[in-house]
Amino acid sequence: MSNNGNGRFRRRSIRIATALAAGIAGSGLVVACTASTTHAGPPTEDAPRPTVILEHGAFADGSSWNAVIEKLLEDRYPVVAAANPLRGPAGDAAALRTVISRVDGPVILVGHSYGGSVISAAAAGNDKVKALVYVAAFLPAPGETALELTGKFPGTTLPGTLNPVPFTNLDGSTGTDLYIQQDKFRAQFAADVPTADAALMAASQRPIAQAALEEKATVAAWAEKPSWDIVTTEDLNIPVEGQRFMATRAKAQITEVDASHSVAVSHPDVVADVIDKAAAATR
Repeated sequence: MSNNGNGRFRRRSIRIATALAAGIAGSGLVVACTASTTHAGPPTEDAPRPTVILEHGAFADGSSWNAVIEKLLEDRYPVVAAANPLRGPAGDAAALRTVISRVDGPVILVGHSYGGSVISAAAAGNDKVKALVYVAAFLPAPGETALELTGKFPGTTLPGTLNPVPFTNLDGSTGTDLYIQQDKFRAQFAADVPTADAALMAASQRPIAQAALEEKATVAAWAEKPSWDIVTTEDLNIPVEGQRFMATRAKAQITEVDASHSVAVSHPDVVADVIDKAAAATR
């Protein structure tokens, strides 16, 4: 964090409290974290907003959405930052569906990275979900895996940065968790994020089960719902050509930005703006 981080934290907390006090419509599941700057004009009182549910990806947690959340709250969107188990698309989608079921009214699902695989499964056949927003994300078709899509086009340097850690479940089954080595995290995952912030992200990263990246998709909600896609041109996790391929195949509305894989941290204004466009298009 920067030297004046405590002061910024207090100012940001005040802004979020003000936004909440102004009356955030929708769900009782508002998850608000702190971040920076402001977003374009707030909605009018007679324009209720859908709930935005944010699904993080591998090597991250809900705090990766902090700056995006603040901007959405300032625009009076109800927001939920869901906890992604990172165990496999089918099981993780089931967990996300329980979050969706507890929200009143329409929902916009937003997925970063592996979270794109999860929202593609969770939204299938769910009438509450009105739009999908993919952020440097996977959009697998049935039968495809995240691992396969990562290697479909050249450009990823992720394999050489990974730290595999074996684990044993209570039932005796075993697997492997994948972390990014902390000293390689910023260059690989967040090259356009300040060094101190990237160090915090590296220390707090959550691992993904290797099996999750090898699990085949069974459904693709983007085939039935309108979608938006933020493509990151400086991404070393999911090659830009792979992102373009998936977004074009899904007929998504594409926004390209010169950003690392951590675009929600480095360019929260872009992410919030695309979410706002997706929400507006569904009203």
